[in-house]
Amino acid sequence: MKKTIFVTGGAGFIGSHLIRLLIGKYPEYRIVNLDALTYAGNLENLSDVESSPNYFLERVNILDVEALDALFDQYQPEGVIHLAAESHVDRSILSPMDFVFTNVIGTVNLLNAAKKKWAGNFEGKRFYHVSTDEVFGSLGETGFFTETTPYDPHSPYSASKASSDHFVRAYHDTYGLPTVVSNCSNNYGPNQFPEKLIPLFINNVIQRKPLPVYGDGLYTRDWLFVKDHALAIDKIFHEGLTGQTYNIGGFNEWRNIDIVKLLCGLVDEKTGRTTSSADELITYVKDRPGHDRRYAIDATKINKELGWSPSVTFEEGLSQTIDWYLANTEWLSHVTSGEYNSYYEKQYKGR
Repeated sequence: MKKTIFVTGGAGFIGSHLIRLLIGKYPEYRIVNLDALTYAGNLENLSDVESSPNYFLERVNILDVEALDALFDQYQPEGVIHLAAESHVDRSILSPMDFVFTNVIGTVNLLNAAKKKWAGNFEGKRFYHVSTDEVFGSLGETGFFTETTPYDPHSPYSASKASSDHFVRAYHDTYGLPTVVSNCSNNYGPNQFPEKLIPLFINNVIQRKPLPVYGDGLYTRDWLFVKDHALAIDKIFHEGLTGQTYNIGGFNEWRNIDIVKLLCGLVDEKTGRTTSSADELITYVKDRPGHDRRYAIDATKINKELGWSPSVTFEEGLSQTIDWYLANTEWLSHVTSGEYNSYYEKQYKGR
């Protein structure tokens, strides 16, 4: 194999799309998926590529230092693309320590393993840390997050990601570790675990369950189709400059309530429902603490320097996403059983 790349969290939503892209585009690469296979890590996400000769799966928790060291010894990777993370704000409010351990300690464990095993011979190596725009805090009605926007996290989740970002940059500045960081906007697309807004609401419309909209529904986010994000990660990993940060956004600002209404109309249209409208299921619930009002990404840098831009509009991507969920109801039923149902009841019951 020409190169070995570790992808942490590769059985998750973004990770599985990235692995699928890398396996097909670079058959000469050995792609090793490091995943603890928690609730959000689903091997069904990779069932179509699991038998590929250049794909390898290692079930490992990034909190296990000895296991990480052993895998670096075994595979001798030239690159790490670090996606493994606790990523849902609501869960971080309920259990912040899980986010501290996975997102902060886990990231530092990976940095230490890379630093030790690459032993100062950093030629041809790269540690790529995938982060979020939530580290920047909240915007007013105007303006955009850029790569130089000061950090201002407001939730345990965003604070944990901000901390991990700082550690990655510190390892570059202190030890010379060849790192790169990207901060992305809200992802959506096939295979997303239905605790996030879009798959949650698609599932609830299918099940004819209430659609819980926080507060007044006017919170605004920039939306990025997951397949476009995977393409951006590929670009940054291969062509981005060491020590740099790249913002990845979809150039798609939408208010939550407008997304819900668009989604309801599309699901009604695709399922042929005529007796009642899905938007009748919209239910406003008590707002969550520390809810940032608006996020918006300025992705000019990655566009100008690396030639990346989104390939689909939000409406096109949302339509493709709904089609996938309607065609994969068995996958949906598998991931929404058991522990997820307990979490869902705890999160939304009584709001």
